[in-house]
Amino acid sequence: MNRFRAAVIDDEEHTARLVARALSKQGFETETFGQGHPFLNRMTEQPFQLVFIDLQLPDMEGMKILNFVKKGFEDVEAVVITGHGSIPSAVEATSKGAVNYIVKPFRIQEVKAIAQEAMEKLQLKEENRRLKQSLGESTPFENFIGNSTVMQDLFAMIRKVAKVNCNVLLQADTGTGKERAARAIHDLSPRRNKTFVSFNCGGFTEELISSELFGHEKGAFTGATATKIGLLESADGGTVFLDEIGEMPINMQVKLLHVIQERHIMRVGGTKPISLDIRIIAATNRDLHKAMEAGEFREDLFYRLNVVMVYLPRLSERRDDIPLLSHYFLKTFNSRFGKAVKNISPQALDVLTHYNYPGNVRELENIIQRAVALAEGDTIGIRELPPDLINLAFSAFGATGLLSLEEVERRHIKHVLEATGYNKHLSSNILGVPRTTLWRRMKKYNLDPEEE
Repeated sequence: MNRFRAAVIDDEEHTARLVARALSKQGFETETFGQGHPFLNRMTEQPFQLVFIDLQLPDMEGMKILNFVKKGFEDVEAVVITGHGSIPSAVEATSKGAVNYIVKPFRIQEVKAIAQEAMEKLQLKEENRRLKQSLGESTPFENFIGNSTVMQDLFAMIRKVAKVNCNVLLQADTGTGKERAARAIHDLSPRRNKTFVSFNCGGFTEELISSELFGHEKGAFTGATATKIGLLESADGGTVFLDEIGEMPINMQVKLLHVIQERHIMRVGGTKPISLDIRIIAATNRDLHKAMEAGEFREDLFYRLNVVMVYLPRLSERRDDIPLLSHYFLKTFNSRFGKAVKNISPQALDVLTHYNYPGNVRELENIIQRAVALAEGDTIGIRELPPDLINLAFSAFGATGLLSLEEVERRHIKHVLEATGYNKHLSSNILGVPRTTLWRRMKKYNLDPEEE
């Protein structure tokens, strides 16, 4: 991967050098500019991915540079440099696309924190772009997103098992993408041009499951006014995905085992066997070994289905993918709702990244859908997240019980300081207290990194 490029546009040479040095230490290839026009020419020739812009330049306003950058270069991260008297202008700049701002005189830790966050975002975008290029735009993994190591291992396993004409058992919790995994196996297999059908085995009576899977002959029972072809027969030559296989009644398990062994089915009310060539992919979130011990699942069927077991990781096991998934869903629901929400605030993304997601990817999708629907501006903030998520993130409960008011205050101040890169002016504004009060609290709670 090529190094990312950063530019610093500031007519104060000392400031420009200071920022450039910090960016270089974070891994950026950095250039400095004392005026706006030379930067614009250079940006057109060889674009930068991170740009620090002073709002007050001798030849043009920094806001014009920001507008040029945001309109012409989609993936650029822009940061505004301003003096104390121009903070309102800096805040306005963030509403127009700047990801952050720093106030002179600033701490070098602020620059490093911003650079680190920008580097992580740029690397994530680059990895996702490379992944899509390597797989092609319309691939079995197009909507099955993940750059984490566990997901790359899963994709490799799916590619491997897809080529072999054997049954597969997916061990996966609800919301982890079981059907997407099953479809990917089918689409990468020699059966890709044949039918793929799916059926959820949970919550249905034995009679209904039998009718849906095996079909029935006309007059087989009351109400059977015509012959019906079942899902198994309709998928001849293709793939059948049976979700929640652990919930299938025992008698139906016997019938399914017979289909796998004999390679034919009998419609309900029928007298002639119908030859069948299908591949079965089954999925469960149950421990089938315990189900077998309890007599709730047949051991012989388990081994017929479990030729290869593929494990789908929970979202909490691949937290690195949460920002990527969140922005994917953001784009999806922007299109669906006709909205223009562009960003997720660092604070909201921090909450999303640390949540445990009992509902896995499906729960994250629902959270982003709700946030996009409620968002009034172009950024999803903490207030757009579900109340229970916010309460959990800022919970006043510790491992040993209720926390003291002092501990709650200490944690909240620490959280705000870290989120702002220890910018005391910005932190005091967010907290709604004078800087002198913030300074005393930092001393009290030993929160000044310079004294550690």
